[in-house]
Amino acid sequence: MASSIDYGHGIAAVDSGFVRPMLDAVHLVVEGDRAAVVDTASNESVPHVLAALAERGLSPAQVDWVMLTHVHLDHAGGAGAMMARFPNARLAVHPRGARHMIDPSRLTAATIEVYGAETARRMYGDIVPVHAGRVVEMPDRASLSLNGRRFEFLDTPGHARHHACIVDERTGHIFAGDTFGLSYRELERDGRQAIFPSTTPVQFDPPALHASIERLLALAPAAIYVTHFGQVTDVQRRGADLHRLIDAHVQLALDCRDAGSGRGECLREGIRAMLLEEARRSDWAVTGPALFELFELDIALNADGLAAWLDSGARGAR
Repeated sequence: MASSIDYGHGIAAVDSGFVRPMLDAVHLVVEGDRAAVVDTASNESVPHVLAALAERGLSPAQVDWVMLTHVHLDHAGGAGAMMARFPNARLAVHPRGARHMIDPSRLTAATIEVYGAETARRMYGDIVPVHAGRVVEMPDRASLSLNGRRFEFLDTPGHARHHACIVDERTGHIFAGDTFGLSYRELERDGRQAIFPSTTPVQFDPPALHASIERLLALAPAAIYVTHFGQVTDVQRRGADLHRLIDAHVQLALDCRDAGSGRGECLREGIRAMLLEEARRSDWAVTGPALFELFELDIALNADGLAAWLDSGARGAR
């Protein structure tokens, strides 16, 4: 069974077991005798979340909310299966994502387009729809209550147009999905955390992502929780790193724009070079071939995201 990390304030990251250990977190928030789940990973995360609840003396009936940052399947693929186990829960999601939770057919088709049918089925299984009456759309600044603990949704496009970040009023901490990038624990050295952007296709929008990150930084949170993986502190420094690396991705895309049939490989090689440079610059604990192995999926997805951005007619950086 996957493990969990307790961050205090009733917040924990449950390792979903998706693809590899410590890749994809389901965040659990407990307030008194009630609970909420933030992002769900895939269907295979359900037993891990049930076990984490049981460890805290909670039953599935005590989960009031499943909150989604966005509906990419590594964040929302298990939402329907999880809702089927939580009889009293409602699903809170960005208005642009709500229809895909009620009828996931287009979401599934888009995932197959990115990964191929066989890989998509192996990674995510069958996506279970959520009954429309249990879905609550959360536009910008909408809020909900977990046993008196308020959470506010912020519209934060850039990674995806259906992305929201969720502010925990009790702590000021923010659940940021993919807006605040990736922070793999394996890269840490002496407690210094790493950060790297996610430009996953197909809605990467650099100016919007810069603006969304600035919106989070303006709130000066002591901690941000990213799905890949867990709590990030020293938020202002990591935000500056993200801005710099997003601009580096944009420049790479522009450099590869005219590479013709070799554009994809140009982008992938550029991201590998960027990772090596960042490992050197930030003294990551992993480098070389092991670094490429750790980021294997992200290298492909970031390259695809940059290609989709170029194909959309994008121009320039900030």
